Amino acid sequence: MTPELTALTLAALLQVLQFYLMALPTNIELPQGKTLSPRDRNRMGGDIQDQVSDKTARLIRAWNNHFESLALFTIACVVITLSDQSTSLTAVCAWTYLIARILYIPAYYFGLIPWRSLIWFTGFTATTLMLIAALIPSSG
Repeated sequence: MTPELTALTLAALLQVLQFYLMALPTNIELPQGKTLSPRDRNRMGGDIQDQVSDKTARLIRAWNNHFESLALFTIACVVITLSDQSTSLTAVCAWTYLIARILYIPAYYFGLIPWRSLIWFTGFTATTLMLIAALIPSSG
C-alpha cells in the first residue's frame, strides 16, 4: 500500500473516532427522543448544534468539516496512487494532512484562535500540493 493510501485509511478511521467523540456527548446532552428521531428540524426544535453545549457543537462541526476535507484528500490519494506518482513529497503531504486533521479536533474543541484555522489550512495546503504534484510528470 502506498503511504498516501495508508494515510487515507487512517484518516477514514479518524472519521470513525470523530463520530464517537461527537455522538457520545450529543446523546448525553439531548433527550433520547430527539437522538432516536428522524431529526426533522421542527421535531428537534431547531438545529442540534443549538441544543448542545458549545464544545459538543464544535465536535459536530469538526466531524462535518472532516467529511468535507476527506473528499478532496481522497481524490488526491487516489490520483497519486493510480497514476503511480507516489513520491517522498506526496507521502509527506499525506502524513501532514493526517496530522493536521488529528490536531484540528482539539484545536476546534478548545476554540484555539487562530490555531484551528492555521491547522486546517496546513491540511488543505498539503492536499493541494498532492493534486499539483499529480499534474507534474515525474522524471523517471
